[in-house]
Amino acid sequence: MNHWAFVAAGYLIVFVGIAAYAAWVLTRGRALSGEVPEERRRFLD
Repeated sequence: MNHWAFVAAGYLIVFVGIAAYAAWVLTRGRALSGEVPEERRRFLD
């Protein structure tokens, strides 16, 4: 039996999961950065 299909599926699941988590973190970070008051935005200095 060819086990490479299971190996490829495992890698695919891991990479898709990491990409989805990264997209969620970036989206959440952008949403939260909009809630920071202007005077507290140190990253704009």
